[in-house]
Amino acid sequence: MPEDFSREEWDGILYFLASITNMIGKVLHDYEICGTENLPEGPGIIIYYHGSSPLDYTFFVNKLYTTGKQCFSVVDHLFHYLPGIELNRKVWKLCLTREECVEILKKGYLVGIAPGGLREQNYGDNTYRLVWGKRKGFAQVAIDTKVPIIPMFTQNIREGYRTYGNIWPMRWLYELTRYLIFPTFGPIPVKLRTHIGEPIPYDPNITAEELVEKTKTAMEALRDKHQKIPGSIRRALWERFEKHHKTR
Repeated sequence: MPEDFSREEWDGILYFLASITNMIGKVLHDYEICGTENLPEGPGIIIYYHGSSPLDYTFFVNKLYTTGKQCFSVVDHLFHYLPGIELNRKVWKLCLTREECVEILKKGYLVGIAPGGLREQNYGDNTYRLVWGKRKGFAQVAIDTKVPIIPMFTQNIREGYRTYGNIWPMRWLYELTRYLIFPTFGPIPVKLRTHIGEPIPYDPNITAEELVEKTKTAMEALRDKHQKIPGSIRRALWERFEKHHKTR
C-alpha cells in the first residue's frame, strides 16, 4: 500500500469529481445520509448491504470526502485483474488484501466492506436478505485492529436498481467463475437514504464468529427499522416526494 494515501496533486480533482457525484446522487435519488454522528472520529470498519448496484455506497464515500473524511473501500477480487488497478487503487482508495485493511485502519482511516459482495448483489431481492455465507474476515480484522464496526444500510436501494437473471444457469455460471454480474436495470428515481447505525465497540472477549452474528443482528435491525419489506418501487418513488421523513 502506498504511503502517500492522499496525494496533493489529486485532491482538487477528487474534490471536483466528488462534488459532481453528489449532484448526480441528488438529482437521481434525492440522496441523503442519516446518522453521521455514529461515525467515529478515528478508524472503524463500515459494514454495508450490497444492493443491485453499489452506487449508494459510491454516493456515501463521495459525500463523506467533501466533508473532509476519507473512507477506503474493500473491492471484489475481480478488480485485481482490471487494467490500471494500481493507479485506481491509489486514487480511489481501494483495498485489495486483508493486510492493506489492517495497515489503513492503523493509520486512522475508515474502511468500507460489504461482506455479501457480488453474491449478495446477484442473489439479493426486495426482501433484503443478507447473503454473507461464512465470511468472517472483516470481524477478524476488527478484532486484530481493535476498531469498532459500524453497520450501514441504504433504504430502497433494491427499488432503485433491480437485478434480473437469478435462475439456476446463471447461478451455476457465477459459482463456476465468480466473475459473473447479473443484468441490472436502473436507475429508477426512487428516494435513497443511507442509514448509519450505532457502532459495535471492540470487545476483547468476543470471537470472530460471535462478532459476525452480532453485526448481522445489528444490520437486520437497521434494515427492519428503515425498510418496508418487501420493497416496492411505487412506495419508494412516493417517499421521494414526502416533505418530511418520518422516523419509525
